[in-house]
Amino acid sequence: MTQLALQMTQSSWTALAPTLLLALSALALLVVDSISPEESDSTLLAGVAGLGSFASAVTTMVFLFAGRGLPTDQGGQGLVSMFGDQLVVDQMSLFFTFIVASVVTLVVVASSDYLRDHRYKAEYYTLVLLAATGMSLLASANSLAVAFVSLELASLPSFALVAFLKSNKGSVEAGLKYFLVGALSSAVFAYGISLVYAATGALQFDAVATAIGEGVQTGVLGIGILMIVGGVAYKTASSPFHFWAPEAYEGAPAPISAFLSSASKAAGFVLAFRVFLTAFPVDVAGAAIDWVLVFQVLAIVTMFVGNFAAATQEKVKRMLAYSSIGHAGYVLIGLAALTGGVDQSQVLGAGMAHLFVYGFMNTGAFLFVALVEYWGVGRTFEDYNGLGTQAPLACAAMTVFLFSLAGLPIGGGFFSKFALLMATVSSGTYLLGAALIINSALSLFYYSRVVKAMWIEDPADGLELDDYPVGLYTAVVAAGVVTVLLLPGFDVVIGFAESAASLV
Repeated sequence: MTQLALQMTQSSWTALAPTLLLALSALALLVVDSISPEESDSTLLAGVAGLGSFASAVTTMVFLFAGRGLPTDQGGQGLVSMFGDQLVVDQMSLFFTFIVASVVTLVVVASSDYLRDHRYKAEYYTLVLLAATGMSLLASANSLAVAFVSLELASLPSFALVAFLKSNKGSVEAGLKYFLVGALSSAVFAYGISLVYAATGALQFDAVATAIGEGVQTGVLGIGILMIVGGVAYKTASSPFHFWAPEAYEGAPAPISAFLSSASKAAGFVLAFRVFLTAFPVDVAGAAIDWVLVFQVLAIVTMFVGNFAAATQEKVKRMLAYSSIGHAGYVLIGLAALTGGVDQSQVLGAGMAHLFVYGFMNTGAFLFVALVEYWGVGRTFEDYNGLGTQAPLACAAMTVFLFSLAGLPIGGGFFSKFALLMATVSSGTYLLGAALIINSALSLFYYSRVVKAMWIEDPADGLELDDYPVGLYTAVVAAGVVTVLLLPGFDVVIGFAESAASLV
């Protein structure tokens, strides 16, 4: 029995390898920096961080293809649970951990150039990896208590990263606003958890669902669920809890904007998927609150607010910030279309697949903005005039990102939006489908403004780019290549997404 228990423990810790690699890389950075704190080698620090995040992504991919987290009757290696089922490693946790680790790898590679003239490089990379560790743990959380702790581990380093440019008033102001709003949302989320515990006497997701099925105080439970919806909406930058996002994304270093708008958003959604499908199933929690209807309203409002606000912007980075809010509305379809009798794996899988593709095309778009900031070019659409003549490869990648975000068949965004549209059709939520089509058409307008400026407009007098940073260029081009490859490879992504969604 002791040997069997030891084997099970070793198997459990092995399953957490992607998360542990991120955490150990953060600790390794602190050790490296402590040896020579005054002479931080940017290449060495970026190498340690990049190697750790890349190893995490590769390990996660190996686990996915090996069937880790799949039931044995489906040819997998079985579900892995730890600490009394407080943490679980299944296909969904691995799917989202891969998104986080991939985004972190791109961000770290790009930051090696972006941070060239900045101090505290080791602290920067350490905070990124610690935030990623929290996001990865959030994907494996099977308890409201673990979810809250993981959420805070992901959030606290993010506050510091937004305010990293200490000599920039905009960055410091954005970090302060992000912190204040984040503290308020954490309090709301925690209070919601306390109300759910008061009504059910449980924190583990399965136990909460069982208690609700046996009968609880629906009034207290309904308020608790509604407050948890608010906490999730804040984390995913869903309207009307989105107002922190444009400020934070614009004021933060551009690589951090990419990190928060992609990896952090994915972490918020995996929390939502786990909590509402496992702890508050529609058929048992409906007496307390119809959260599907709540998410339908949130999805539609978020789509229109994000895209219409993006269409009125004059700065590219702020436009992308509002665009990311619009995409949060698209992903919300994965919850909003879960009406009675619908195929959960198709609807939820469509939302997960869009998050996967979005992780690469949105990260690439923000990293292109980082590249432009590195060159000292302005932030408005007009400042991008003629960039295509100076940096054709990077501008071609940016064109791929923007048109894929709009849903054109140039990247994986076309099929992911189509999957979301089919999910609305199969569930009969035609209003969500109409909102998706209208907002995608609107997004093509403001995305095209950037493409027009880069390729059609005449460059400004004196526009001369003579420095092409290897790290930033590599990250942008790599994200562009993956975005294009996801067009023919989307079947693999949606296959893993639907498989993971069917097990929740």
